[in-house]
Amino acid sequence: MDPKPLQPFEAYCDHCHQQRPLFLYEPDHNCHLVPVVCRWCDRDKQPLLCTRCWDIEKQLEDRTPADPQELAIGGFLSAVVSRSEEYYAQAADDRATCEGIAAATEESAS
Repeated sequence: MDPKPLQPFEAYCDHCHQQRPLFLYEPDHNCHLVPVVCRWCDRDKQPLLCTRCWDIEKQLEDRTPADPQELAIGGFLSAVVSRSEEYYAQAADDRATCEGIAAATEESAS
């Protein structure tokens, strides 16, 4: 028996106050790297919004520029991650080379 898919419940939208199917608006911007004032994170309770109001809120969140200090920290962290990925890729290549040399040495010794 397949479980019944979750359906949004109908109630009054926190934004337009019309009776519609509602969804909880949760910001999509993860955590902040520095303490900043954020209109989405500072809310005591995230609103229940209809599809139209949810879309408006999402577009507003997407258009809000990030704090310059957070952008700088984010750029630094991205560079660190890319360098560590390069390091692990090089380490895997070195390991494969060493294993190949060890295998060739064993074959020539026997």
